[in-house]
Amino acid sequence: MSGTAITFNTGSSSLKIGVFKVEAGFARPLARGTVMIGKGTRFKYTSGTDVHEVDLPHVKEIGPALLAELLPLILPKGSEPTLVGHRIIHGGLKFTAPVLLDSDTEACINQLVPLAPLHLPCALEVVRAVRAMYPDVLQTASFDTAFHTSQCALATRLAIPREMHDAGIRRYGFHGLSYKFVSQKLKKFAPDLGSGRVVCAHLGNGASLCGMVDGVSKDTSMGFSCLDGVPMATRPGSIDAGVLIHLLRNGFHDADRLEHFLYHGCGLLGVSGVSGDVRVLMENFHPAAREALDLFCFRIAGEIGRLAVSLGGIDAIVFTAGIGENQPEVRKGVARHLAWMGLELSESANKANATVISGRDSTITAFIIPTDEEQAIVDETLAVVNRHKL
Repeated sequence: MSGTAITFNTGSSSLKIGVFKVEAGFARPLARGTVMIGKGTRFKYTSGTDVHEVDLPHVKEIGPALLAELLPLILPKGSEPTLVGHRIIHGGLKFTAPVLLDSDTEACINQLVPLAPLHLPCALEVVRAVRAMYPDVLQTASFDTAFHTSQCALATRLAIPREMHDAGIRRYGFHGLSYKFVSQKLKKFAPDLGSGRVVCAHLGNGASLCGMVDGVSKDTSMGFSCLDGVPMATRPGSIDAGVLIHLLRNGFHDADRLEHFLYHGCGLLGVSGVSGDVRVLMENFHPAAREALDLFCFRIAGEIGRLAVSLGGIDAIVFTAGIGENQPEVRKGVARHLAWMGLELSESANKANATVISGRDSTITAFIIPTDEEQAIVDETLAVVNRHKL
């Protein structure tokens, strides 16, 4: 199959787009773009080596109007997509692999909206918008939770009544497309380590960690929702349920207000009072900014220790995503707490964001492997097409 493929990575207030040329069953990137919906909506995209930015002041939400503005900018002139792949954040218990999007699968995804109410409606809106613009184009769904369906019951169960677990209240895990891509890259670069016990730290605005054996997910830090695990830019990570009860009784009188607070008012932003952006905090000398960064590193290291229990030890640690790939001080801070485990970073390699950043005497090999969720989506799209012989 040949042609042009588009990928959509839809968040609650952001949209990442990838454009790929498909030839002989392989997809090569042509352009990438990201738009953040807010007070000043701006689309930043790259085409080849060229970088462009476009203001879209009249676009206020993810939907048909946004796609009508963006796609003519990022698609090759005169071309239309032949394939479209979507990242769907939640597949529930039903979706364990990428699927072709038709009326039945779309209806099933719609039933999962209560599990991810901030994300799934936006993703479904993009699916419908694409169908309206290109009614004959094949669309596929790649699920962030699917990678973690390999986990055992001990890793997925919460300590709640069994009937609740059976109804779907359980630990799912997210960032699965990123972990799948990184694990495949590690197996190619270092096959022996890639087949061993690996902890991957996906550190971006949203942050989580995953423990893998032979590239298969065994445990992960995020649970029922994207709020769980380590602190993030504006999300708290793991939090005592008693705190939520206290907040509901003292000022937060409805779930919507509490939800907005937990997704947008906590994490590094809440601790620092300055920003949820690690780059901003690195340049700020206020003690609260430093404390936010120290807490971030401390909790990440603690989660790596917990995952070591799940894996029975660790052979390699991989840092990925925006912070993981580009912030030496964060990696150094995490490693400082794990010296007892035998992790030692090479100062020069860490500062240079090299692929291998562990020191000669380290008993754990540490890597930086850039993630590429858009490439993971398009690869899964092609796999679905091949599976259905379309």
